[in-house]
Amino acid sequence: MTDTLSTQRPDPDHLARETLRLLGPAPDNWVPDHPGIDHNVAIIGGGQSGSAYSFALRRAGIGRVAVLDAAPDGSRAGVWRNRARMHKLRTLKSLVGPELGLPTLGFQAWYEARHGAEAYASIDRIPRTVWADYLDWYREFLGIEVRYGVRVLRIEPVTDADVSYFRLHLKDQGETRVETARKVILANGVAGNGTPFVPAVLAKAQAAGLVAHTADPIDFDALQGKTVAVLGAAASAFDAAAVALEAGAAAVHLFARRDHIAATPVIKVRAYPGIYDNYLSLPDALRWEQALRYRRAGSTPPADSIARVLAFPNFHLHLNADWRSVDAQSGRLLAQVGDETLPFDFAIAGTGYLVDPAVRPELADIAPHILRWRDRYHPADNARDDELGASPYLGTGLEYLEKVPGSAPWLRDVHVHNPGGFASVGVPLGDVPCMRRDIPATVARISQDLVLADLARHEQRIRTHVPPDFGEELYGSALWKRADVALAAD
Repeated sequence: MTDTLSTQRPDPDHLARETLRLLGPAPDNWVPDHPGIDHNVAIIGGGQSGSAYSFALRRAGIGRVAVLDAAPDGSRAGVWRNRARMHKLRTLKSLVGPELGLPTLGFQAWYEARHGAEAYASIDRIPRTVWADYLDWYREFLGIEVRYGVRVLRIEPVTDADVSYFRLHLKDQGETRVETARKVILANGVAGNGTPFVPAVLAKAQAAGLVAHTADPIDFDALQGKTVAVLGAAASAFDAAAVALEAGAAAVHLFARRDHIAATPVIKVRAYPGIYDNYLSLPDALRWEQALRYRRAGSTPPADSIARVLAFPNFHLHLNADWRSVDAQSGRLLAQVGDETLPFDFAIAGTGYLVDPAVRPELADIAPHILRWRDRYHPADNARDDELGASPYLGTGLEYLEKVPGSAPWLRDVHVHNPGGFASVGVPLGDVPCMRRDIPATVARISQDLVLADLARHEQRIRTHVPPDFGEELYGSALWKRADVALAAD
């Protein structure tokens, strides 16, 4: 007879299940209901950040949480199987991510349970698609429900009620509808407080369909045999250039405005816990200086992203190369770069993102009230940066603040977890490493706000008479009796 125990495959999720068992069930939802309110919290974005927020809110006893994602389904949600084109994540494999301090829910435990400790030790950084697989598991294992195919068209504040809330105007599977939420978390990716930035010189060519941003879905197979220009020298630009070369482009030219490729990371606050953990308490002048240094130095691409394109002899790098003009004729581009005129079949803008809530349609109602860095801090003339100044100045719960005190107190109920908060927090909000610090702090603020908004109800709850578990009959026989003591003394 075959020993069935010896042939059973071990449960790769055993340790994760044990963690949840020992942690105990999540608290019941303690947030009081209000007529007409559908959600206590609406999370815009169901990627890694939105999923982690959902789990953290559950463990805080905050129920009625909706996670909304515009992607049509889970396979196309987030960036990792779409516009992300690197082979490996750019961060260390050992950094705490959505597990939020529960190691057996983290990537290392998940990976080792499936491939072994030696396999984990052999990888230097996490492969991109493997990270996407881990996130799929994380959502499924924790039972995080994401409503796909839901786009937020407008966030409308409502103040004429016993509690403030928002009307969320949605396009849900093609149908328009309105739902309500007391709190909103913007976990909506790199363009969540702005839009992809395409230089004005490319505007006409973009209108002609000859230019795409790295944020766009790009048909790289269609670039086979074509001559492609890539503008930008950050990681996303190099990754796009590499995919074009791998797809069979005849030649790829990458253009950088600077006279070198940024090789030294300017901001290393994550390796400095004293600064990193207390960044929101630092003086504005110091935070501005750090953000400005980063913008002026440029984003550093990983060495392997550069090596990936250098493997192709038909890759060409142009430094100190500003595009002065572009002419789109007969389906091709003629670019004036310095004193050269260069022809291209297609151009890819790896030129980053504009941070400005005013350009986001869903934020149109609230953007005029948002405090920006330009409203709060006025640097010296040689330290001015208009784009940085347009960034939202966030509070300690990553919430929007009012430009005019008292004019829009409901802004504190919109929390930002996307790179638009970079100037305030010193790191790109939304990436893996920021979760450890920022998600617990934001959830704590949300919990505090919800308690204080309904304090009268909570006071009533805690003052309610509670029936006793037992009476004097339980302990009466042990009561001290002075008469007995006196008799014993006689």
